[in-house]
Formats: sequence, C-alpha cells, structure tokens
Amino acid sequence: MASKIFPLLPIAPVVQQRAVASAARLGVDRIDLYQVHQANPVVGDTTTMSGMRTLQDVGLVGEVGVSNYGLRRWRFAEAALGRRVLSNQVRYSMIDRGPEEDLIPYAERAGRLVIAYSPLAQGFLSGRYDATNPPSGAVRRGNPYFLPENLARGTELIATLREVADAHDATPSQIALAYLLRHPNVVAIPGASGVEQMERNAAAAEIDLADDEYAALVAAARAFRPVTGLAAVPRMVRARLRAR
Repeated sequence: MASKIFPLLPIAPVVQQRAVASAARLGVDRIDLYQVHQANPVVGDTTTMSGMRTLQDVGLVGEVGVSNYGLRRWRFAEAALGRRVLSNQVRYSMIDRGPEEDLIPYAERAGRLVIAYSPLAQGFLSGRYDATNPPSGAVRRGNPYFLPENLARGTELIATLREVADAHDATPSQIALAYLLRHPNVVAIPGASGVEQMERNAAAAEIDLADDEYAALVAAARAFRPVTGLAAVPRMVRARLRAR
C-alpha cells in the first residue's frame, strides 16, 4: 500500500498526523511506501524526514519515497532521514528522458527506484494521434507535445514504435513502456481507463527488447525535437484560437 503527503507545511508533527489519518482512511495498520508528493521550496527536508523517521520507528511506515526531486535533493533527503529514501517518482518517458542523466544511474548504483509517471507522455506515444488527428481533451491540448507541429515531428518516432511493436505482436504503448522497464530500477505507472488497458500495460513487462530494437528506439527518441517552453506558447495560443 502506497500513499502520499502533500507538502503543505510538511514539518515533523504534521507529517506524522497526516500519515495516521491516511492509514485510517485506507483501513491499514502500515503504509508500505509513504511519499512526499513534491519538494517544498520553503520547508527543508530535515524536518520532513524527521517525521518520516519517527513513522518508520513506530512501524506505521515501511519505506519512504519522494516525488519530483532532483538528484541532489534526493540524496539530501536520505541524509536527513538517516536511511534510504527508496523511490523518487518523476516524469519519465521516451520523450522526457531527463531521469536517464542522473536519477536512474543513481538508482542502479544505490539500489533505489525511479517511479515513472506519465510514461506514455499523456498518450503521445500510443500512436493514436497525429497532425491530422490531434486529441480533443483540454488536458492534452494544454500540452505542447500535442501541437500539430510536434505531432508531425513525432512521425518517425511513432513509426519506429510501430515497427518494434509489430515484431512482438504488441502495441506502441507496450513498447514505450518496455523501453522504460528495460532499466531494472524503473517502475512505470501508466494510467488506464479500464481492465483491458490495465492488462495490456502489465503485459509490457514481459516484452524483452533485443539490443538492436532498443538502440533503434533510443535513436528515434533522441531524433525527436519538439517545440517546447516559451517557443511553444504562441503556437498553442494560435491552436486554441483555431479550435474555437
């Protein structure tokens, strides 16, 4: 059983109170993994992890995790806890590969876990969308990856996913997940709208990518150069105006 604490005033007594309340709501005597939802820019991890350590000492919490922490703060949190902070939940997908630079190597060296959220980039890697068939939902329309220009730029990446998927009788989504899971210290948490999709996601763990397939996926992912950040803002405004 895993739960999170939202980092609003995450001082030690508050951390402890919220864990007790969370366990009560879940109907459990022990939270296996209790995670800090996000780093607090004002309250340091010294007091937060003091509360976590007490929760571990009394047996209410098994392992401690964090979310959206850079490597330096992750390691500082461990020093403050005086024990391992088992996991770090971060955005990670074939097109959000920042964790490959430092978080995943650290996890592999130290026996930690990186928990990948949005591992399919909100469905960009599913192959369901292209420049002529953009998503209609407001959430995806607010993501610059779904700009028509970026959907067009992703054509080769999706084509590579489809090619590898065909070789495994799988879907592009499953291959995108298998890419992440090739790292033994990565756990992916994709969303699912039903049991069938959940089962397909779980089956991705059984796909064994060959070295040349993985290399092709890496090359295709690196070749994808989306328009993001400030450069994407005027394009997103124009796209929204056209959609009205």
